[in-house]
Amino acid sequence: MNVTKWLVISVFLSGMVSCMHMKDTLPPLQVVPYVDLNRYTGVWYEIARYPHRFQAGCVESRATYTLRDDGKISVLNECNEESDRSKVRSAKGKAWVVDTATNAKLKVSFFWPFSGDYWIIDLGNDYEYAVIGHPGRKYLWILSRTKKMDESVYEGILTRLKQQHYDTSKLIKPQK
Repeated sequence: MNVTKWLVISVFLSGMVSCMHMKDTLPPLQVVPYVDLNRYTGVWYEIARYPHRFQAGCVESRATYTLRDDGKISVLNECNEESDRSKVRSAKGKAWVVDTATNAKLKVSFFWPFSGDYWIIDLGNDYEYAVIGHPGRKYLWILSRTKKMDESVYEGILTRLKQQHYDTSKLIKPQK
């Protein structure tokens, strides 16, 4: 077996073990009842997130989602470099729905064949905010259609996240 295949298998198995462990200790993550993908597309600004490697040094992050003719979604993630805010870092990917009953469970990929869970777990009535989670609770993003979010809306989201067994103390707000 070559090194690349071994690496892919190792990453897959470690993710499976991690998810199996999390599923044994936490109740299943709940998603919103339904997402209208036409209303969901457009620009979203990051309000808060769990810290992770692939966004290290990013501030003022935003995501642009566009429906494709094949039913998938084009994803463009952008951020400004913390050390020089005039420099923009970007990543292009695609997402696809894996639960057509709700459209709230998606997979997203920026580098084939790797993909990750992108679950919409909270959504404003007018699609003014969205909360993206992961079934193992290792990723979390709070997004808004505007660059700032009303504090009462943010606090309501935090309350609902705690009910979903998210550790909200790990959230960072890197746009300040």
